[in-house]
Amino acid sequence: MREFIRPVAVTLSIVCLTASMAVLSADSALAQGTQKMAPAQGAAPMGQPPAAKQIALTDKQVEGVIAAAKDMDALSEKMPENGKPDPKLMAQFEATAKKYGFASYDNYNNVVDNIGLIMSGIDPATKKYVGGAAVIKAQIAQVQADKKMSAKDKKEALDDLNQAAKAPEPTIENKGNIDLVVKNFDKLAAIIGDDQN
Repeated sequence: MREFIRPVAVTLSIVCLTASMAVLSADSALAQGTQKMAPAQGAAPMGQPPAAKQIALTDKQVEGVIAAAKDMDALSEKMPENGKPDPKLMAQFEATAKKYGFASYDNYNNVVDNIGLIMSGIDPATKKYVGGAAVIKAQIAQVQADKKMSAKDKKEALDDLNQAAKAPEPTIENKGNIDLVVKNFDKLAAIIGDDQN
């Protein structure tokens, strides 16, 4: 991947990682994809991942996500393209989550969602939390200014970023999560970056 697209890819991969981890949970295994069914009352609007139940993260949880990344990625690669995981694969996800200190796979997913919520608002250049809207705005400006990007790639990137910019930014309920995720930004960005390679 070209270096000048990397910040865009990191943000988009965070969004994708958060969304994919949410749909892999046992309760929503069949909801993988773009959620074309009408949302339930109180659910996120169509096309957007459901809102994460915000929790106060701990060092142990963040370290567990980092440690579990390789095993979870290997299991994710086994997911069938039709989005219908078999019970044996779901049992492996559950066992892997427990191996790394999580109460369940759903608990692991919730931690990943909370990390993704913060990661999407960290400026990769300064490694400071500025909020998702500010990160997307900076990335739009970066893509618009890029003279080396093909017109097609630029249009696709801008379409994706403009779509992301339309999504309402959730309020961070646990401000301590920001410091914890910023402290681990490099490790978390590395495992998310591995998803892109």
